[in-house]
Amino acid sequence: MGAEQKLKEMGLMLPEQATAVGNYVPAVRVGNLLFVSGHGPFKDDQIKIAGKLGRDLTVEEGYKVARNVTMNCLASIRSVLGDLDKVKRFVKLLGMVNCTEDFKEQPKVINGCSDLLVELFGDSGKHARSAVGMQALPFEIPVEIEMILEVE
Repeated sequence: MGAEQKLKEMGLMLPEQATAVGNYVPAVRVGNLLFVSGHGPFKDDQIKIAGKLGRDLTVEEGYKVARNVTMNCLASIRSVLGDLDKVKRFVKLLGMVNCTEDFKEQPKVINGCSDLLVELFGDSGKHARSAVGMQALPFEIPVEIEMILEVE
């Protein structure tokens, strides 16, 4: 079963692709690679949630934010490819977590992204990954994720 069908079965709908907030594009294809710009928790070009992990948000809330950010990334992927089933493999993720200095659970937060990709794409959703803490992210968003994919 493809990712498009799996989305439907899970009752998930991708949001509209967000408008870039600077002089860049949401994703760039180079040959069989797709580079997805850093995405945050936006909906209708508005910040859906803001705050810092370890102060304003729990690990569980951060996990949900990471899933939301993943849906935004997938919307950009579909926008470029026309169909999520053209994804061959997720190669690399960079998950950035806006957190307090003493917060150490970045991997658990970014699991929200990784788990969703594996749910939707199976083994093709497994990827190399970095999950890092940041002192700040744009607009005080709690999570930003960028991706590299292999595509048809």
